[in-house]
Amino acid sequence: MATKTTKREPQVELRKLTDDYCEFVLKGTDVSMANALRRIILVEVPTIAIELVEFEANTTVLNDEFLAHRLGLIPLVSTRVHDMKSIYEAQVGAWVARRRRHYIHPVGYHDREDKGILLVKMRRNQELKLRAVARKGTGKDHAKWMPVATCVYQFMPEITINHALMDTLTDDQKEEWCAADPRKTFRLNKLTHRVEVTNPELYQYDGEVLAKAEEMGKPGLVAIKQKQDTFIFRVEGTGVLPPQDIVLTACEVLASKIRNLDAALAEEARRFDGREEPAPMQA
Repeated sequence: MATKTTKREPQVELRKLTDDYCEFVLKGTDVSMANALRRIILVEVPTIAIELVEFEANTTVLNDEFLAHRLGLIPLVSTRVHDMKSIYEAQVGAWVARRRRHYIHPVGYHDREDKGILLVKMRRNQELKLRAVARKGTGKDHAKWMPVATCVYQFMPEITINHALMDTLTDDQKEEWCAADPRKTFRLNKLTHRVEVTNPELYQYDGEVLAKAEEMGKPGLVAIKQKQDTFIFRVEGTGVLPPQDIVLTACEVLASKIRNLDAALAEEARRFDGREEPAPMQA
């Protein structure tokens, strides 16, 4: 008997986009896809970071290992990362590395108002000379290749107020109940004397208003559940890539994984269908 399947058509609603922040709503899918997208954004979007450091001279107050660690964590602009297949060398004091017309430099290098990233403070007669090698990598290898400072999503809350039960409370009790939510998701309308939802996305599933309703002897004042097909994504980049490029690259990686899985399943089905049954044994 064939199983009935429902085709999903995910949709994306962009809410906010800046140089280092992106907020969007993913609809029409489930938590498995939302979680897969988040994981890919974190650890499978390639960037450039310093991998190897060779010191020729270091008389600063910081030892070689500490400086190498700090160099590795410096965010390098990676807008041409998909065209890069080789390693790149850089010299301290000449931060722009050039090879095959590709450029690598720290975030904010061309911003005159940016003071740059402090590596170490040096006194007179102190010396620091090193050779750094940067390469392409992903967050799977090390956190220094992660393109984001944070990537989180939350379920869209679905809030239903039981107004019939709520109307049994006085205005003071209603305000007391609204104040139980630290994010101010609810408010009392002074004109209608009814409790309203200011913004359902403010609710953080902490259960404070549910506990307050129980305390007041009015369980069921509100019903709160998570929409299982709507997710609010917030992506904060480190500056190495524009946030829209991070999300689009992650979507391409996810689509590639789905195509590879589909091809593998199709190949397995062909092998199964072409398999011959063993011939019956004759007496």
